[in-house]
Formats: sequence, structure tokens, C-alpha cells
Amino acid sequence: MKVGLIQQKNTEDRTANIHKLQANIRIAAGQGAELVVLQELHNGLYFCQTENTELFDQAEPIPGPSTESFGKLAKELGIVIVLSLFERRAPGLYHNTAVVMEKDGTIAGKYRKMHIPDDPAYYEKFYFTPGDLGFEPIDTSVGRLGVLVCWDQWYPEAARLMAMRGAEMLIYPTAIGWESTDTEEEKMRQLNAWITVQRGHAVANGIPVVTVNRTGHETDPSGQTNGIQFWGNSFVAGPQGELLTEFTNDREEVRVVEIDKQRSEQVRRWWPFFRDRRIDAFEGLTQRFLVK
Repeated sequence: MKVGLIQQKNTEDRTANIHKLQANIRIAAGQGAELVVLQELHNGLYFCQTENTELFDQAEPIPGPSTESFGKLAKELGIVIVLSLFERRAPGLYHNTAVVMEKDGTIAGKYRKMHIPDDPAYYEKFYFTPGDLGFEPIDTSVGRLGVLVCWDQWYPEAARLMAMRGAEMLIYPTAIGWESTDTEEEKMRQLNAWITVQRGHAVANGIPVVTVNRTGHETDPSGQTNGIQFWGNSFVAGPQGELLTEFTNDREEVRVVEIDKQRSEQVRRWWPFFRDRRIDAFEGLTQRFLVK
């Protein structure tokens, strides 16, 4: 199976961003991609650097304009596309939502981001209600996709539950980067931890991981920070954590990567983690903390 990854820089011009995305999707499809994955909140800038009620105007319903336009493109090209949208569910109720468009242009399913960060320059709790659809894979013509979003990628429980429900791969649309005042050593520690934890999800569950991050510098409108340098580094890991491709930090790129979906079966025979899990002793995982 061939998977296309699009790592892109965005500007304030949302129309231009979307046109560039659609052009890049065509490039990936032209290289044989059957599935194309886009970065988190791909239509515009990463607006969560500040808390501004006017930015809720960027949200859209699902179905809505993006699912319609990208759905038409999916149907034209005969591919599956993973979108990442700012969903307006109801007045005052918004989600960070991934939507999978089937190759016939219909919505195959959606996932609402479950883990919502609240850190300097990542004020997502101001904008997004935590997801309420659970960790449910989405069935498509190219397989059962375990779609999660960005901050979810740090949580092994989310990856495990997707795998336990039959996900054939994990997919993470992402927007993560560096603050310029961090030292180079600290920047590398952050990047390496991010890669390592996700490769660990591939190993622990015996399935591939596809991660697509944005790149480029985006300024902080408030001027309180120096903005975010998104670190790119989109990658695909196989079911033993092996890197099948790894993008650059600072360039826009389109790549198509071949994934052997049958390999997971063999890897799980070699490393039968699901067989040996002590499910009779894991009840503590449903608690916040165990030391009183």
C-alpha cells in the first residue's frame, strides 16, 4: 500500500494554503499514493498561540466546505485522504477533528482529538472540547485506520486501544515545534523524544505509524513569545519501529512511502505482545495515579 505524506508551510492566506495542499495531493496521487495524510489544522496557521474569540470564526461544520472540496478531489483521484479540521459542532462547542474522506468522496468517519494540551503557545483548551468518539478506528477501502491527532501521540493507551480495535496502522496529523529560546540540546531532546515515543507505539502494537507535521516559522500574534518553528520531520515507521522514511526539519516535501500491510502479521508472531499481556493485572491503568 502506498501512503502519501504532505509536509507544508502555511500562511495567513487560507485559500492559498488549500490550493497548495490540493496541488500536493495531486502530486502524491500521481506517484501512486492510495492514501494521503495531511498535517494538523492544515487549512491555516496554527492559531492556538493566543486566546482570541474571533478565531472561532475559522471553524466549520462537518460535513462542510472542506469535506466537500477535498471529497471531490478524493473522488476525482480515487484515493483516501485524512483531513484535520477545526470543527464547529454547535454554537460554543468546537473540536479538533480528523476526517477521513473515502475514494468515492464520502466521509468514511471522523475522530475528535481526545488529549487537549494547554502550554505556552499551545492554548488548545481554550478552543477545543475533548473528543467524545473514543478510540475507534475508521474503516476505509485501504484498510482500518487508527487516526489520532498530535498530543494524542504521547499516550501509549490511545495507540493500544486503537490497535486492540483492529487498527492496521496509526496515523497522527501533527503541529509541533520549537520555541526559539530553547537551547539546541533541548530542541534535540524534544524532537528525539517525539520520534522515539511514536516508534515505540509501532513496536508495542506491531503496526506501522504515519506522522505528518507542519514546517516553517509562525509568529506569535501577541508578541509574548518568538513564535513556533515547526520542526517538520514527518516520518513513517514500520511494525518493528524501523524508519521507512524521515523528512527534513525545514523544507516542504511530498513523499509516497510503500507499506507492507502483511508484515504486521509476521511481526506479531515473532513478538506476541498481545498474547502475553497480563490483562488480569492492569486495572490500575484506569486510575489517575496510584500512590496516595
